[in-house]
Amino acid sequence: MRSELVVNVQPNDILTALLEDTRLVSLQKEPRDATYAVGNLYLAKVKKLMPGLNAAFVNVGYEKEAFLHYLDLGTQFKTYAQCIKSSLEDKRNTPNISKLKLQPDIDKHGSISDVLTCGQQLIVQIAKEPISSKGPRLTTEISFTGRLLVLIPFSDKISVSQKIRSSEERMRLRKLIESIRPANFGVIIRTSAEGKRVAELNNELKTLVKYWEDSIAKAQKAEAPSLLYEEESRAVSVIRDIFSPSFENIYVNDEEVFLQIRDYVNMIAPDKKDVVKLYSKETPIFDYFCITKQIKTSFGKTVSFKSGAYIIIESTEALHVIDVNSGNRSKSSSNQESNALDVNLRAADEIARQLRLRDMGGIIVIDFIDMTQADHRQALYEHMKEIMQSDRARHNILPLSKFGLMQITRQRVRPALDIVTSEACPSCGGKGEVQPALLFTDVLKDKIDYLVNSLKITRFVMYVHPFVDAYLKQGLISEYRRWRFEYGFKFRILPDQSLAYLEYRAIDRNGNEIDLKEEKDTNSSNSKKESRSKSQNED
Repeated sequence: MRSELVVNVQPNDILTALLEDTRLVSLQKEPRDATYAVGNLYLAKVKKLMPGLNAAFVNVGYEKEAFLHYLDLGTQFKTYAQCIKSSLEDKRNTPNISKLKLQPDIDKHGSISDVLTCGQQLIVQIAKEPISSKGPRLTTEISFTGRLLVLIPFSDKISVSQKIRSSEERMRLRKLIESIRPANFGVIIRTSAEGKRVAELNNELKTLVKYWEDSIAKAQKAEAPSLLYEEESRAVSVIRDIFSPSFENIYVNDEEVFLQIRDYVNMIAPDKKDVVKLYSKETPIFDYFCITKQIKTSFGKTVSFKSGAYIIIESTEALHVIDVNSGNRSKSSSNQESNALDVNLRAADEIARQLRLRDMGGIIVIDFIDMTQADHRQALYEHMKEIMQSDRARHNILPLSKFGLMQITRQRVRPALDIVTSEACPSCGGKGEVQPALLFTDVLKDKIDYLVNSLKITRFVMYVHPFVDAYLKQGLISEYRRWRFEYGFKFRILPDQSLAYLEYRAIDRNGNEIDLKEEKDTNSSNSKKESRSKSQNED
């Protein structure tokens, strides 16, 4: 299977698409200036204790108070609280937790009011990003994630990824980490550490320990609420979690992000440095790799797959509901049971893809087509478990109930990716009255004239819908050719599949978007209102 990664860097977001044999299987969207992202550390202050919930509301600077449950304090909260208190009281000396004596674990069935007080300052980590109307969920069981290891202060445990099957390798890694880890630091050995040498493990371990030391030092100089630690680059944090040595190509359309990703890949897998490539064509990167079309066909309410069958996806705050329909599928067999099994198996493949693609979490209920035979129901359950093994998010799958429903719980740490595939009319803004489509070419010509003669910009690229592009370039003496003769040959018109039918945008030679709103555009609605009111007054 050919795996490729396509990174589309936009002014505000970074979209990362994972392709397997050119088919989109995963899409991640990260704000370039993301705040309150999973893993970020904050110096925070306890605002309110809720004994009924056995939790506390904490101020981390977000518009809504964050939630910290008693069970998210960590077993070594006593040692953690003592260290944080001493470091904030004595700002001249940074405590060395390797020299601390770990105190007994807190009671699993204890009360939040026994260990926290209002106004207490804590160093907290975002465990779950703000979702819908809820604020972030926090933990004081802090961890720093690297490519090979996860470092956990105030712990003495060493864990090895269950995906490392070899008992000899597990034992080797455990002994290596035991010999190099500082005291009172726990370590989780990740799957990518398999086969790595002690020097690589030691280098990353030192880097993660320094992250902790720098966070403590920053907390001593800060006032709550304050950000203490975040990833250096959003692009690198995304690549870190999904990078695989099996990637044949990683395409990036921004030079700065390209250098960051290449340096990171060179650090963790020097032999794979050359797979990172800078995309410099003028065609939008997602259009070039046929990703835009796949996004528009995959993120709607109704998703079709082979043989005419389709699924309907409905989402609420509590759960996601998926309904499987056979549609106008041409039956390959007169046996209704066999047809139902065939549709359900194909639907299971698409549903597993949709869960990864949309990053759907929480409770998912799937209404498959009813099947009466127990062996068919078991075959569908086993097939779903098999295809979900490649899903990195923690999940649990239950067998089909007597009503034909399958229940899945899937880890949710971020809001589900919701991409609107319907297009708002760019001409009327949804009001229902638009200019004649036949005159759209006149609008484009006016904009080119405005760019060339008013703004004095001659080198630019104007992107339009592919249908409009095809219309402008049809024939030997096309409209596009006439415009280039009239306004010069330095500008170009190219198709962009992400644009609506009557939408357009222009990019200058440096890749910056040009504001095409003229004074007559912004004032046209006002002038109409003024003329209308004036005529009414005269009457």
